[in-house]
Amino acid sequence: MGSLLLCAFASNLSAAEQSEFESTLTKVGQQVPEIAWVTLDGQKFDAKSLSGKVVLINFFATWCGPCMQEMPHLQKEVFQKFKDKNFVMVAIGREHNDAELKDFRKKREFTIPIAADPERKIYGRFATQYIPRNYVIAADGKIAFQSVGYTEPEFKQMLDVIDKELKKAGGK
Repeated sequence: MGSLLLCAFASNLSAAEQSEFESTLTKVGQQVPEIAWVTLDGQKFDAKSLSGKVVLINFFATWCGPCMQEMPHLQKEVFQKFKDKNFVMVAIGREHNDAELKDFRKKREFTIPIAADPERKIYGRFATQYIPRNYVIAADGKIAFQSVGYTEPEFKQMLDVIDKELKKAGGK
């Protein structure tokens, strides 16, 4: 029965939506995959060290138009707004190395914590293709929100989820 519902649901999607659906390896409500990263500033994070915090993981590439459209919003409407709360954010450059990302960050004047994922080791725990992607991880370590691409309504929905999760975690 579950497979039938999934097949019926999938058949109602456009080809692009179905492809995005199939490329996503995670689901809202599941525990965040075991991951670790080091930011360009040398900060080390892993899933265990983030326990009790609300986390936004963004996957991007410097050549990706929608990613570049989204980044200023991430800087102003997410990082600047929530950085002093019980919140951690990282933008992970898919298929980029530290040197490329340091140059990018300097040119664009971003202060968002950025980490490199040159071989897709982190990205590959979440998806097989398509960026930008955002994942809000609740304080209990479960995925509370995930999105592919950038649209203003979906970005607003992500902000609402972050707000809600911070209130639940006591990090107003």
